[in-house]
Amino acid sequence: MRIRKRAYGVYYYYDCGGKPRREIPLGSDYVIAVQKWAELELENKATLASGLITFKYVSDRYMRDVVPTKAPLTQKGNIIELGFLLRFFTDAPIEQIKPVHIRQYMDWRHSVARDRVIESNKERAVQGKEPVQITGTEGHVRANREIALLSHIFNYSREWGYTDKANPCLGVRKNKESGRDVYVHDDLYAKVYECAEQPLRDYMDFMYLTGQRNADVLKADESQIIDGAYCFQQGKTGKRIRVAVVGEFGKLIERIQARKLSVHAVTTRLIIDQDGTPLGRHTIRSRFDKIRKHLGISSAEFQLRDLRAKAGTDTEQTHGMSAAQSQLGHESEQMTKHYVRNRLGKLVKPTK
Repeated sequence: MRIRKRAYGVYYYYDCGGKPRREIPLGSDYVIAVQKWAELELENKATLASGLITFKYVSDRYMRDVVPTKAPLTQKGNIIELGFLLRFFTDAPIEQIKPVHIRQYMDWRHSVARDRVIESNKERAVQGKEPVQITGTEGHVRANREIALLSHIFNYSREWGYTDKANPCLGVRKNKESGRDVYVHDDLYAKVYECAEQPLRDYMDFMYLTGQRNADVLKADESQIIDGAYCFQQGKTGKRIRVAVVGEFGKLIERIQARKLSVHAVTTRLIIDQDGTPLGRHTIRSRFDKIRKHLGISSAEFQLRDLRAKAGTDTEQTHGMSAAQSQLGHESEQMTKHYVRNRLGKLVKPTK
């Protein structure tokens, strides 16, 4: 156990070793620190005594040390992904995981997802609903994400000194994915907009006019309007973007503030319900899905996340690729080109 003297007291740490050296904070209470140290030491000795460091052992440390540093939504995703990985790799020694096992996992993951669809279709048949079509690609995207997490965990295990083996994910072909390339045309947008109540309209307008992600729009707050601009810090990337409160966006902010006054809202959030309380993600999704079902619009045609892509595409058409890149917060113009032109198609001139 290591002791660190600070200006505000003494703190205790568990030395995990490895290069670079990592330490786990045990707190400032000596008795509690010793208890925590003993628990960690016992766990480490039991694992090392067996001579085999398992995937679960490494993933537990990854969850403790690495996952908390990620964005909240990424943390939730990692927890779900790790649940599947542990079902397959729990007791596997980290040094014995090979590329063939990665391929076996991906095949297993597909069979699990396919079986789930089959069971769901049995329930749908009892309820008189149409069965979900089995495409042969069930679980493919999720398997790719889970293997990406496993690869990251394995890289950390190398840094922590648990193995010096090559990453088993290298060279293993991932499942093919076709990225979403939907562009929501104005007439389709208008159909949904006309059926929506004011809170959902405000949300759709805010998302389209700013081009930001669902989670960032839901957290929109009056305190972020500074010097005539709304200041975003993207939850996914941490990138800072300022959107000038002018034009249609300026009118939207005025409309929202007027509605907040009319219902005596006490929250500083901008996306609010009819009664002035902040709107949540599930409420927005539920209302949007209800309207979409009423209009006979499938999820393949229109999802809320498509509004960000529509914003970027429309901005590129009117103000150029550089403006679209800045609005979306992409690192490179190439990323923006791929994002917007796959949606609407590159605009070209006729032969004559």
